[in-house]
Amino acid sequence: MPCSMYRTIRTGAPRRAVTVAAITGSAKRLPTSLRALDTACGGGLEAARTRPGFTGSAGDISVGSDTAILVGLGDATPTAASLRVLGARLVRVLHTMGASAARIEVAAHLPGPLGKRPAAATQAIAEGMVLANWRQETWRGAAAKGDPAKGTLLLTAGTGAARGGLRRGCLLAEGSNEARRLGSTPPNIATPAWIARQARSLAKRSGMKCTVISAAKARDLGMGGLTAVGMGSANAPCLVHLTWKPDSARPGGERLALVGKTITYDTGGYSLKISNGMKGMKYDMCGGAAVLGAMQAIAAMKLPVEVHAVLPCAENMVSERAYRPDDIITMYNGVTVEVTNTDAEGRLVLADALAWTCKTIKPTRIIDMATLTGGVVVALGEWCAGIWSRAADFRRLIESTGDDCGEQVWRLPLWKEHREFMRANHADIWNSGPKRDGHPIQGAAFLSYFVDPETPWAHIDIAGPATTDTASDLHEPGPTGFGARLLAEVASGLAR
Repeated sequence: MPCSMYRTIRTGAPRRAVTVAAITGSAKRLPTSLRALDTACGGGLEAARTRPGFTGSAGDISVGSDTAILVGLGDATPTAASLRVLGARLVRVLHTMGASAARIEVAAHLPGPLGKRPAAATQAIAEGMVLANWRQETWRGAAAKGDPAKGTLLLTAGTGAARGGLRRGCLLAEGSNEARRLGSTPPNIATPAWIARQARSLAKRSGMKCTVISAAKARDLGMGGLTAVGMGSANAPCLVHLTWKPDSARPGGERLALVGKTITYDTGGYSLKISNGMKGMKYDMCGGAAVLGAMQAIAAMKLPVEVHAVLPCAENMVSERAYRPDDIITMYNGVTVEVTNTDAEGRLVLADALAWTCKTIKPTRIIDMATLTGGVVVALGEWCAGIWSRAADFRRLIESTGDDCGEQVWRLPLWKEHREFMRANHADIWNSGPKRDGHPIQGAAFLSYFVDPETPWAHIDIAGPATTDTASDLHEPGPTGFGARLLAEVASGLAR
């Protein structure tokens, strides 16, 4: 278990802080705009520039003194993505220095479009810092290496816009880190009931409303999918509903619903995962974790828009009570499903949740997020998520938001032929087709039977980017929190 860094990173008004400025790779001297700042730092920026080995290349960092750091931008135009990486590297240097505060004076001196958008620039830097700082330390034991996380890093900047960007970046990345915390929690702890407790706790501290539909109530309501998937486990399923409805929300305005697959553990059921394929299946709840992380960020930013989170929670286990291939299930909206594969369980719980959401919440838009198929990983790898949506304007909003926040999605088709392919022999539809043709599309096609046709809907399969096996500047191995910032930023776009 690697050593953590700061316990918290947040914005504040420190009395003394390390000044962080930036320079391009081609600069032969400090630009005029930084000379007054250098004087205030006692020449620390110039000392950093002339330190042996510093080239000003992108991500290069030089410490000039205990009050001055110079970061390199390279000669390419800075982007939000490159600034996140810069922030990730910066926080490690600050921690090594023992700094407790940093004044980020990078935004005002950036070349290119971000130089005119200081809030966007500092937001990206703060996101990188907070994402890179996170470690799962809940289970540090007697044999843990290194010191636990401790201390607080306060961030500030010279202008109100830049300070606002830092605060927004911290809140968004904290939402991602909350998703990572939830997703990395082991399945002997993270049961459906535990998820419900986490949601209630979030609601209490964030001014939201939380209701939980129990397994018995779900069965009485006719949620055949959620009931069947949870039947084999001693940990009963449930459906969690969180509501963010601030007074500032526009009457008659948007009512966004976020539905997250929350399978707390997936053995595959009787279609059992073999050859160690079960390892890591605690991450099958990363869609629901991303939704909860997004709701935390939405509430923290006090977005003036009504948002609902719906989490169908279940554990897919094997027992004498578990559902089987060849079972036929009647879903919440009356559609009958022939079960061909009990390892295609996520779409069953999502289907009931989507149908319930349409009928009960009557949203103006719906996004569901899930680690749904291995096929989408084969198609797109871990670099982006797949998106299916026939609501063109809504899809474009999600695509552009994903590009901006670094959580990209890529469009895949959903045609009439795909829907017809899901028609079953002995029920209306089957949960997995007889062939693997269009494997990731089958999940979207199945779910389309449970959403009102007139409601703009997007299905996002995050099976690829939800986790990573290798460390990067922004993430240690494990859950990445992918989707939390994307969903929060989409909600923010709808609030404008």
